[in-house]
Amino acid sequence: MERERAARARRVARRQRRRTLLRRLSPKLPDRRTGRLFARRSRGERAGVVVLSVAAVIGIWLLVDDLALRLGLIALLLLVLPAVVVIALGRRT
Repeated sequence: MERERAARARRVARRQRRRTLLRRLSPKLPDRRTGRLFARRSRGERAGVVVLSVAAVIGIWLLVDDLALRLGLIALLLLVLPAVVVIALGRRT
């Protein structure tokens, strides 16, 4: 019983030493978390994207008669929307 405890303690200590060594050797990246889920865009930018998207969907629904074309245009809008947001609201200046 005592031998098993000592062996377990040695294994735990070895595991802990290995973890601290790996932690020291691995490069440390800066912590880029901001505490917000959508930190890249402000609340106003996100609201603008949602409002314009809903307006576009309503416009497609009201102006296009064919149901298949409506669904296709809405799918295309949802597919292209992330690229448009990145291009329009990009912070690379």
